[in-house]
Amino acid sequence: RYPMLLVDRLLEVSEDFKRCRGLKNVSINEPFFQGHYPGKPIMPGVLLMECMAQVGCAALMLSPEHTNKVPLIGGIDNAKFRRMVIPGDQLIVDVEILWTRGSIGKMKAEAKVEGEVAASMEMTFMLQKQES
Repeated sequence: RYPMLLVDRLLEVSEDFKRCRGLKNVSINEPFFQGHYPGKPIMPGVLLMECMAQVGCAALMLSPEHTNKVPLIGGIDNAKFRRMVIPGDQLIVDVEILWTRGSIGKMKAEAKVEGEVAASMEMTFMLQKQES
């Protein structure tokens, strides 16, 4: 939900729900640009990671196997930031679920702008039962 929804659209989800592609149009109207940084707006790295996590979590939540479960971030590994993301950029985020065992799993993600890698990471997640 706004203001934390950092994915505009899911472009594709594989039939096995192990791969997902999402899109984020980065607008100057994003609230975080007001202070990061005045006169030189750059999308914060932590929000790039959140965007990648949201794409992966969407694939998990669409899977019939994980009905009524909410994915939570358990840890981030190998986060790399290779390019600044600025207003006007369009992020294409690709996520692959590497494995799940019980309520724990791992995914890898990559966010690109015009085919150039802007950020990448691996994320451990936990699946928590959603309370009614």
